[in-house]
Amino acid sequence: MKYLFIHQNFPGQFIHLSQKLAADTKNQVVALSIHKLPVPQGVQLRCYSMLRPAAPETHPLLLDMEAKVLRGEACASAALQLKREGFVPDIIIAHPGWGETLFIKDVFPHAKIVVYCEFYYAAEGRDVGFDAEIPAMTFQGRCGLRLKNTINLHALQIADAAISPTQWQKSTYPEWAQDKIQVIHDGIFLERLQPDPKAKIMLGKEGHLREFKPGSEVLTYLARNLEAVRGFHIFMRTLPKILQQRPQARVVIVGGDDVSYGGKAPGNISWRNYMMEELQGQLDLERIHFVGKIPYGTYLQLLQITKVHAYLTTPFVLSWSFLETAMSGAPVIASNTPPVAEFAEELGVPMVDFFDVDGFAEQISAKLAAKPAKRRVKRLEKVEMQYCLAQQIKLLHSL
Repeated sequence: MKYLFIHQNFPGQFIHLSQKLAADTKNQVVALSIHKLPVPQGVQLRCYSMLRPAAPETHPLLLDMEAKVLRGEACASAALQLKREGFVPDIIIAHPGWGETLFIKDVFPHAKIVVYCEFYYAAEGRDVGFDAEIPAMTFQGRCGLRLKNTINLHALQIADAAISPTQWQKSTYPEWAQDKIQVIHDGIFLERLQPDPKAKIMLGKEGHLREFKPGSEVLTYLARNLEAVRGFHIFMRTLPKILQQRPQARVVIVGGDDVSYGGKAPGNISWRNYMMEELQGQLDLERIHFVGKIPYGTYLQLLQITKVHAYLTTPFVLSWSFLETAMSGAPVIASNTPPVAEFAEELGVPMVDFFDVDGFAEQISAKLAAKPAKRRVKRLEKVEMQYCLAQQIKLLHSL
């Protein structure tokens, strides 16, 4: 079989599936991407680039759409080159979010297409408007959000099948589209989460480093970027009380200062700077460690030594880190929002109202004070790698 993966940041969510397919020598696996990132062995990566950015004179509501059309055009051009070289896929697996799938059916009209349905935007009832502290969306912004779904709708129209990683993410799509969408998670490797009593991490300034191991009183928070969509501002407000109640506790905060979702804080500054200004004089900064973005191996070590992990999210895409941390056996205190609630009971994760700063502080402090229980990996078949890959392969074979 010939498989074509399309993702501007390939391998992205397709890393495990592409690796599995490429391991079979009977398959030919090719990937189209803008960025040249490491790919699984056996996958042939072909990169493409946009001929130009969206033009500044374009109507503001069409800037995002023009950028997606330009990506779709560039991806189609690269696909046409593959076709000229004799590669015609049987199945295309694509993330449509950036526009790359717009014209792919015109290049390969007979290929079966599977699209990855990550999130369907809405101006109400999900992340937008959930937190009044996040600057309100303008009317033009609401119109732009509606247009963002154009790509989603086009992808669903050409798709023979679709995948969403969680039931809640599937539920964000229109009811008429949900019959086409199967819930299959990307997959979590339990083997990577096994307890490691020898895990350690060094924290502190140069010359004053301190070693932390499993059992150390460490509170962790993690996001790709520190922003309100992931409840960073709420978490920061819990720290004065937590640090006062737990004088030996250390806080490790992982994430960058850019914007992944939503926007910057009021005043057009980073949410980190915004919260540091708000909490000036209330925090013992010697006990708070902002470590930026870290390698995956360091992240796994951090999961092993954390005594409590805080996870917050608005009604938005659930982070892999929530499932990996909870399944590693680390105590997690999480926000009571729909993406979390889908898994919290099965994983034994207590939830607190997203805006309840005192509630979070009390529960986190109590967990930090408690004697650590023996770590045991928590099984949850529907998100375990072996099960998820089997379901993905089954779907592909059904086409």
